[in-house]
Amino acid sequence: MARTIHEFREPERFVAGTVGQPGDRTFFLQVASGAQVLSVQIEKQQVLILADRLGYLLDEVARRFGTHVPPEAGDVSDTSPLAMPIDAEFHVGSMGLGWDAEAAAVVVELLAVTEEPIDEAVILDDTAEGPDTVRIFLSAEAAREFSARSMRVVAAGRPLCPLCNQPLDPGGHICARSNGYKRDAEFSRSLEFVDPEVLAMLGRLVPGFDAAFEVDEETGDEDSEPGDDEPEPGS
Repeated sequence: MARTIHEFREPERFVAGTVGQPGDRTFFLQVASGAQVLSVQIEKQQVLILADRLGYLLDEVARRFGTHVPPEAGDVSDTSPLAMPIDAEFHVGSMGLGWDAEAAAVVVELLAVTEEPIDEAVILDDTAEGPDTVRIFLSAEAAREFSARSMRVVAAGRPLCPLCNQPLDPGGHICARSNGYKRDAEFSRSLEFVDPEVLAMLGRLVPGFDAAFEVDEETGDEDSEPGDDEPEPGS
C-alpha cells in the first residue's frame, strides 16, 4: 500500500503525554514544527521501552564513535501538557531507532499498525510501499529530554504494589504474592528495530528480556497492566 511519510528534521517539540486519569490514560506522542502539530497514539509500554533504549543508544554512540552526548537529563524543561485538540494520525505499531552520523541526530520512526506483518526493509527507508510513518530527527540533547519526560509521564500513573509490582487500584488490590500465587511479568512485544546488534545491546530493561519484538495489536485500557487472567497456584 502507498504510504505517507511525515518527516520532521528540526522539530520544536517532541513529547509523550496522556489524556485521562491514572488507570484510564491514553498515551500519545506529539511532534510540533511551526504551525504543524502531529499526534500518534501509542501504548504505555512502547513509551517506556523507547525512552529507555534512546538512552542506551546515545551511550553506545558515545562509546563507539567518540561522539559527545550529554548526560542523562535530571530536570525536564518542557512540562507543558499536550497541545489540544488531539487528532491522532494513527496508532503506532512498529518503531525504528537509528543514528544519523552526518546530521549527528537520533532518528525515531513511528509506523502505523497494520493487519499484516510489515517488511523490515521499510523501517528507516523511503520505500513507497508500507505503513504510514512519522520520522523525527532529534539532537542528542532533545533525545535525552524526551527520555526524561517520558519516564516521568509513565511513572505518573497508579502507584505500584511493593510486593507484586502491579498497579494499586482506588477500590482495593488483590496481591498475587500475598495470596500465595506467582504471576510472571510479561512485556508487550511492541517494537521492531532494524539493527539486531543494537537491539541486543539495548535490551536489558528486565532480566531475561526477549529482544525479538513483534507488533502487538491488542487494544483496550491504555494504562492497564498485563496479567488479568486468573493466576495459577505456584509450586
